[in-house]
Amino acid sequence: MQLTVARIGRAHGLRGEVALDVRSDVPERRFAVGARFETDPASAGPLTVTRVREAQGRWYVAFTEVPDRTAAEALRGVELLVDSDDDADDDGWYEHELVGLRAEHAADGRLLGEVVGLEHLPAQDLLVLREPDGTRTLVPFVEAIVPVVDVPAGRVVLDPPGGLLAADADRLVVDEPTGDEG
Repeated sequence: MQLTVARIGRAHGLRGEVALDVRSDVPERRFAVGARFETDPASAGPLTVTRVREAQGRWYVAFTEVPDRTAAEALRGVELLVDSDDDADDDGWYEHELVGLRAEHAADGRLLGEVVGLEHLPAQDLLVLREPDGTRTLVPFVEAIVPVVDVPAGRVVLDPPGGLLAADADRLVVDEPTGDEG
C-alpha cells in the first residue's frame, strides 16, 4: 500500500522549487536530498529531491526532474507517495488507519461517534467525526482534544471542549431569566 506524505503546492521562485503540504511527522528525514517518491498521478513521477529547506514552518523542495518554474507549476496538486513498509512516521497515523475508529469520551467512555475521515488544513489536521445522530463534526486533531489514538483497539478518545460536539448541545445549561433582574 502507498501512503501520501505530501501534496505539492505552488511553485516558488524560478528554478523549479515547490512548496509542500506536508503530511509527515518527520519532514527533515522524509524529504532529505536524494529521497525518491512515486507520485499520484503516476505520470508526474517519480521525483527525486535535489534541494530542501524549511522557512517559517513551510517546506520547500526542488526535484531533479523539474528544471524550472513552468515544470514546477505543472506539479501543483500532485501527491508524493511512499510504500507503507518504508514509512518512517513512528508516531503518526494515516487516514486509512483512522477511518472507522469509534470515538469515546475521555470522562465517561460514552460513544461520541465514528471517525469517517481526516482533513488536512495548513494549521492542523481535523478528524471528521460522524456523531450518533448523523451530524458531521470537525475535531481538531491535537493531543489536548484527542489524547488517545488506539488503532489496535479500534478507538480514539476525545476530550472535547464544551460546545464542540452536537451532542453537547443537549447537555448545555442555559440560565433562564427569572424576571427578578432589576
